[in-house]
Amino acid sequence: MNALYRKYRPRTLGDIVGQTHISEIIRNAAREDRLAHAYLFYGPRGTGKTTIARIVAKIANCETRRTDKKFHAKGEPCNTCKPCTEIDAGRGMDVVEIDAASNRGIDEIRSLRETIKLSPSSYPFKVFIIDETHQLTKEAFNALLKTLEEPPAHAMFILATTEYEKVPATIASRTQRFHLRKLTLAEIVAKLTMVVTAEKLQVQDEALELIAAGAEGSLRDAEALLDQLTSLEDEVTVETVEQIIGKVGFEKVAEFAGMILNGKLDDALTYVTEINEGGYNPIDLTKELINYLRRAITLKFDPKIKELLKKELTDRELEQLSRHADLIRNPEHIRLIQALIKSYSDMRYSPFQTIPLEIALIEHLTKPSSS
Repeated sequence: MNALYRKYRPRTLGDIVGQTHISEIIRNAAREDRLAHAYLFYGPRGTGKTTIARIVAKIANCETRRTDKKFHAKGEPCNTCKPCTEIDAGRGMDVVEIDAASNRGIDEIRSLRETIKLSPSSYPFKVFIIDETHQLTKEAFNALLKTLEEPPAHAMFILATTEYEKVPATIASRTQRFHLRKLTLAEIVAKLTMVVTAEKLQVQDEALELIAAGAEGSLRDAEALLDQLTSLEDEVTVETVEQIIGKVGFEKVAEFAGMILNGKLDDALTYVTEINEGGYNPIDLTKELINYLRRAITLKFDPKIKELLKKELTDRELEQLSRHADLIRNPEHIRLIQALIKSYSDMRYSPFQTIPLEIALIEHLTKPSSS
């Protein structure tokens, strides 16, 4: 059985989630037969870089586009002709995917340069997709540069990387560059909901939200986690997700923040103990608490940010955050966040993970209010 992220991988530009601006530019270029000879897709993991690269490879070689003028105007691959189906299945002889993490040396790039000189065996274009491009050595980059400067008419290069700053400017300047952004919580939840419905899976809405939050903007990570969880349980609940990933859900963080903002030190310390003994990650709890309080503080001093938060939170979550924003006091809670950031840093390297957090809470909640 295919993994969910593979089974539901986008097959057209229209299927790509969250990167509409890129899809439209490439679609227009395809309609006008102006696809570039070299692309560079960069951005966080799991946002669609390699997927778009494969779609571009299909568009360049799609037989239906070459023979059907009406279909050509769509700027998409047909996904039914021989090149499209072969590329989808990973069997396209003229589409070469290279993982630069394990093929990073000059010998591999020299071999690639020799391969480039050969005409495509069965497609119009020979497409080279180089994933994790930033991993190439300096010598390999120099060898690649020579090829990018004078590419054969039948060759197309598509580079993908999570670390754009490590790609030499000489390489980047010879490509069309596209930045892929992290996906919003709502975008990931919408895709997961579609998958759950199609697969007839039993997953709580709140559990989907927690899976999406845990993926941190990566749709691939979210789909992989959903796959893992649904293989373990007939019905996936928030508790199941929390136990598997050790990540504390929004409700738990909000409850913890409420104790702190209301000055309930004993409840807060008991909560830290319960979280730790329950097998959850106290470092993650602290990270999520900092993020929660940051949102509350920014909402307190800039109500307009509520519109932006709607992309990250449900209406119920935003309502709860708004109530906590009303409890924010400056500079008291600014100092609290500063103390929590220091605690978070200390916890990552301490064998006694909860102690820095507990000390920060005691110091803050036993001080007389400064406001």
